[in-house]
Amino acid sequence: MGRPSKYPAEFQSEAVRLVLTTDKAMAEVARDLGINYKTLGAWVRKEREQKTLDALPGALSEHERLELKRLRKEIADLKVERDILRKAAAYFAKETTR
Repeated sequence: MGRPSKYPAEFQSEAVRLVLTTDKAMAEVARDLGINYKTLGAWVRKEREQKTLDALPGALSEHERLELKRLRKEIADLKVERDILRKAAAYFAKETTR
């Protein structure tokens, strides 16, 4: 997971809105706000990708995507735990038959 952003979410969304709704260039908006234009570009790219994903038929919401990601990680963790317990049970079953 990446490091937390030093810019609040409201600031990011407002900066993206300025780029998308005004005639100013992205570099100019970034300079006016005192941020790196590459940082602003990444925010704008992320917003555009999000809009593309949301436009797809049957698309999941951002909350649903985060929940799906969390659940997939939990399933992977549970499979690892299950395999460990299965091996431990086999080991102890073999020990008791000696």
